[in-house]
Amino acid sequence: MKKILLITWCVCCIPYLHAQKPMDLPECRQLALENNKSLKIAEENVRAAQSLSKAAFAQFFPNISAYGSYLYNQKNLSLLESDAHLPVGVLDGNGNFGTGITSTSIPTPNADGTFTFEESAINNKFTLIDGKPVPLDAQGKPFDPGKNPENLQWRNYALLPKDAMEFDIHNIFVGGISFVQPLFMGGKIVQLNNIAKSNQKIAEARVQEKTDELLVNVDEAYWRVVSLENKVQLAKEYRKLVAELDKNMQALQEEGLATKADALKIKVKLNEADVSLTKAENGLNLSRMALNQLCGLPLDKPTELKDTDLKEPIEVQPPVSIEQAWANRPEIKMLTQAGSIAEANNKIMASRFMPTIALTGGYNTTNPNIFNGYNKKFDGMFTFGVNAVIPLFHFGEKVHTLNASRSQAVIAKLELEDAKEKIELQIYQNSYRINESLKKQETTRQNVEKAKENLFYAQEGFDAGVITSTDLLMAQTAWLSAESEYLDAAIDVKLNNLYLKKSTGNLR
Repeated sequence: MKKILLITWCVCCIPYLHAQKPMDLPECRQLALENNKSLKIAEENVRAAQSLSKAAFAQFFPNISAYGSYLYNQKNLSLLESDAHLPVGVLDGNGNFGTGITSTSIPTPNADGTFTFEESAINNKFTLIDGKPVPLDAQGKPFDPGKNPENLQWRNYALLPKDAMEFDIHNIFVGGISFVQPLFMGGKIVQLNNIAKSNQKIAEARVQEKTDELLVNVDEAYWRVVSLENKVQLAKEYRKLVAELDKNMQALQEEGLATKADALKIKVKLNEADVSLTKAENGLNLSRMALNQLCGLPLDKPTELKDTDLKEPIEVQPPVSIEQAWANRPEIKMLTQAGSIAEANNKIMASRFMPTIALTGGYNTTNPNIFNGYNKKFDGMFTFGVNAVIPLFHFGEKVHTLNASRSQAVIAKLELEDAKEKIELQIYQNSYRINESLKKQETTRQNVEKAKENLFYAQEGFDAGVITSTDLLMAQTAWLSAESEYLDAAIDVKLNNLYLKKSTGNLR
């Protein structure tokens, strides 16, 4: 039972011990880079831009597609309204039909070379003799078709039934494969590829920008926690000094060597020290939560940092040329690519004045088909061709869009020049600030030494009875102020060095 309890206690203590492991700045940075949502979004945008760049490159290759359709029609297709008769025979030298054509059946020539037949020349009339139908010849006399077949008008004509010229189109199937291969697009595809590549580089530069912003936020939160940890420790030391003075003052009051007013004055300072300590502890807890949030850790997880000693020297960012800083900054990279996009867009607008040529082709099949008569089966053919489109006149629309694209290109260049000037000014400002903060740190360090020496002599004098409690409180307050100013100066050095690295593009 004891072994089980011991194992359980060890397992429960593992997270706590892990939580108490001190972290340094690189570890905090790495955690933030692994858990930050905005950075992950920017990285996904890079992958999306890469895919779009590949999609733009695919425009150089043919576009191949298959298609198919089905159509149901209610009615069939008929080329004749009723049965038709076609004349049978040949034309003689006079332009008349040959043997077997009666004079009444001679066609009337038309201007277009066709012939018109009279209705009576095609159809024999009938009469009833002894209740039986008997045909009549052209003069209206009855005759026996078996004995006088030459009098049959329709024997010189072929019957073309209406049903023979009717086509079943109830069910129609169409399918095929087609392709379009661009041959000349005026440079549009080339420029679209350039734009896609520039967008990819912009997405990559935006990842760098998000990373730099995240690292600056992490460093600021980290050094804020370090500063507050030192200030909490300083507040505790100050409270300890005031509490010791309060204890001594109570003893002096009991012996009649100090007044009650002197004792109350120390009590007020002790209360102020307690309030200051509480504020510092609350600020430290909130700052730790902010750092945990950036690092992707639970807000209530206790965090200890390694760099609590601010007295160690710092490596100041070495001088960097302005040109190198421009090359490192993600803002310049993005504006440079934005200028490339504007130039490519300008060329695309100019290409709209040029013709476009594409090779087309494919294989088409239908059912029914009419390639070899009317057949209800699938059959098809290959097709190839060249398609050209030449713009002629568009009422100035293309001219105006071209002028607008030129203005956008000029704007992109001006924005790039303006950003370079601001970055150069920012580098000079941060360089001056880091030098100023280094001087301030050295001055406050000397003030701390003097304040400590003053506090030592004030304490000795108070113990000897030659200095009042008010003078000792003033010495303690001066020491607290000097220490606090030194902490702020040390943090300013680190932050200004951070801002200088960011302005030169060397934050990582």
